[in-house]
Amino acid sequence: MNAKQTVQITAISAILLGIAIALHISGWHDARQLILIVSTLLAGTPIAIKAFKAIRMKSFSIELLVTIAVIGALFIGEYVESAAVTFLFLFGAMLEIRTMEKTRSSLKALTDLTPLEARVMRDGETLTIPVDNVKLGDRVIIRSGEKVPVDGQILSGSANLNEAAITGESVPASKTLEDQVFSGTIVDQGYIEVHAERVGDDTTFARIIELVEEAQETKSKTEKFLERFANIYTPSIVVLSILVYLFTRNIEMTLTFLVIACPGALVISAPVSIVAGIGNGARNGVLIKGGEVMEQLAKIDTVVFDKTGTLTRGRPEVTDIHVIGMEKEELLRLTAEAEMISEHHLGQTIVREAKKRTIHLANQPKDTEVIKGNGILATIDGKRLAIGNRKLMEAQAIPIHTEIESYAAKREKEGNTAIFVSISREIAGIISIADNIRPEAADAIAKLRKNGIKQLIMLTGDNRYTAKLVGEQLGLDAVYSELFPEDKVAAVQRLKEQGHRVAMAGDGINDAPAIATADIGLSMGEGGTDIAMETADIVLMADRLDQFSHAYALAKTTVRNMKQNTFFAVVTVMLLLLGVLLGKVFLASGMLVHEVSVLLVILNAIRLIRYTSDKPLKQNKREVITDESKVAL
Repeated sequence: MNAKQTVQITAISAILLGIAIALHISGWHDARQLILIVSTLLAGTPIAIKAFKAIRMKSFSIELLVTIAVIGALFIGEYVESAAVTFLFLFGAMLEIRTMEKTRSSLKALTDLTPLEARVMRDGETLTIPVDNVKLGDRVIIRSGEKVPVDGQILSGSANLNEAAITGESVPASKTLEDQVFSGTIVDQGYIEVHAERVGDDTTFARIIELVEEAQETKSKTEKFLERFANIYTPSIVVLSILVYLFTRNIEMTLTFLVIACPGALVISAPVSIVAGIGNGARNGVLIKGGEVMEQLAKIDTVVFDKTGTLTRGRPEVTDIHVIGMEKEELLRLTAEAEMISEHHLGQTIVREAKKRTIHLANQPKDTEVIKGNGILATIDGKRLAIGNRKLMEAQAIPIHTEIESYAAKREKEGNTAIFVSISREIAGIISIADNIRPEAADAIAKLRKNGIKQLIMLTGDNRYTAKLVGEQLGLDAVYSELFPEDKVAAVQRLKEQGHRVAMAGDGINDAPAIATADIGLSMGEGGTDIAMETADIVLMADRLDQFSHAYALAKTTVRNMKQNTFFAVVTVMLLLLGVLLGKVFLASGMLVHEVSVLLVILNAIRLIRYTSDKPLKQNKREVITDESKVAL
């Protein structure tokens, strides 16, 4: 029976009960009894059908208890009780459906933003077609007020885009040539033409909806326990009801005991909280992959951060080029041509700088080799280049003279990353790159501490000076620098062995092994969205750390809400059963209290939909432990 049918049958049942009351007042006793029987059969039939289906699946459901009680009430002629119980049960089911729909409002709000049509340019013509008919490579036109129907890069034009559906950020983002845009976002003002790189179900927006749907269906450990408990509890209540009858010989008390013992509020106490919590996260640009992740996140006591792209913006800039025996432009050209093959953010920064200076990059690198965590080797114009950190120079037996080392150390102490460039086994220059700390990072870390995180640690492949500077500015507990990806994995593993519950926050690409090792893996969504969505337990779609602090506070609040609901449901059932055995609670009144308890559990959970974490806090200065050696936690 669907929601619409439940509403219809409940409404008819309510009308019949109203007629029965009028007939009772008029003194038409027989007609009243007939109407009550009709009402019972009408409302009781869908309940009995559901109970029968559950039995066929070898499951004892709440509907089975109600069906037994209603049949018993009809048998002993308690038509008022039977009609009231079936109506209240259906009314409670209707309220549960409506309120559960409200908890899923975040997902509905997302699906409502799904674009239906797209304007594309084909063979010199502009066509408006269904979004499902857009092909890869199409040139898509989006004007003010329209939804972006594909993921892709801007080919021409500029616009302010509302990206709330993707990132949770309500402030429009300015987009121009070569910037990436996502399906489901809205052009507030401007005009853009976009090259379709992802269409249909492959877009980021479509995958967000899919992930939220899956997350809301994924059960937490508490939910699984409650389901197992209900399967044991329900048949136990049937046995206890028989014992009550054998001891009291009171059939009405027995039937009341049977109905009141229904664990309705208990069974939904966890799922409704989890669904509401995940929905809140989705509205705020945080994808939490299921109830089990929510419960695990609430237990975290240690957070490990990568630096670049996580604590910092991940948009570094070249701040200085120091050359030895050659022109700056020439060094930059050679380095950028070699870095064209690199996916590393620092390599791409050098390429961007060369393009910014309108340096023509014509040569393709040869004999390339990426040394993970250290840099790259490549041949340009017949010259062998080594580009990377000190470890790469040491591994290639390239000498670093005192003067060069002194300059590099100075730049690093000022917060730069020093990229050594050697040509034909001699240092030819150093390119300095700096990456600013995210503006929200300090407040986010302060809020994590306030909400119960005991340790905040940074693991980075960057130099010790830059790492220490970032750690001091953010007040981290410990900083470990110059690490390989496998060192980060070892560090996370060591923390877990020490008994800590660890969350690892990284960019979802270089840090994927450490993210997978942690109890909770968290990834910045825009820096490698595909990998982030697949490997991490939590994805921050706006690349903002305050979303993580919100997610952690939300998880703790959701678990607390779940425990409140469970406690309230258990206490209500115990008090009602005690009232039944003492002769103070009867079938209809007990059922009314029972349904009210179900409603209160749902309403308590709905509060999570509007939950917001605390305002930004001031941060205290902390002493930072630094260790540039291979992690000794």
